[in-house]
Amino acid sequence: MKNKRQVIPFRRKREGKTNYKKRIAYLTSGLPRLVIRRSLKNVVVQIITYEPQGDRVVASANSKDIKKLGWKGSGSNIPCAYLVGFLAGVKAKGAKINEAIADLGLYQQIKGSKIYAALKGAFDAGLKIPLDESVVPNAERLRGKHISEHRKVDAEKDFEEVLSKIKGAK
Repeated sequence: MKNKRQVIPFRRKREGKTNYKKRIAYLTSGLPRLVIRRSLKNVVVQIITYEPQGDRVVASANSKDIKKLGWKGSGSNIPCAYLVGFLAGVKAKGAKINEAIADLGLYQQIKGSKIYAALKGAFDAGLKIPLDESVVPNAERLRGKHISEHRKVDAEKDFEEVLSKIKGAK
């Protein structure tokens, strides 16, 4: 009987956390990655560069930063995701990063989702990111009109106030 060797994949691949084929493609591009991650209550956007010792976070923003600027709504809706992406884009421009590639992770990519709202925010902040406008939520959803119609909160007004604070902080 032949002696068969069993190849055990990397731990992060076994756990379904990392797609190494995509990761190597991102790293060989030579561009910083715009990493967008979401949870039930927060959205996190980071600009990460590769270094041999390990990845380095150059700029980062999350929903908690937006709440400190006056956002009264949820930390995980579409307008908040856009603002988080915009803030991360502004911080990246401050760190002299002008171009990035989107790393959306293992999330199912759904047209009009908050992941694309965050990507649009970073794009509007001035980062050069490959982006197809057909997958981005429409402008009314980005500004929170759909929230203002169903809640007693004026999400559009909060959105404009926070956006002006972020633009003023440039």
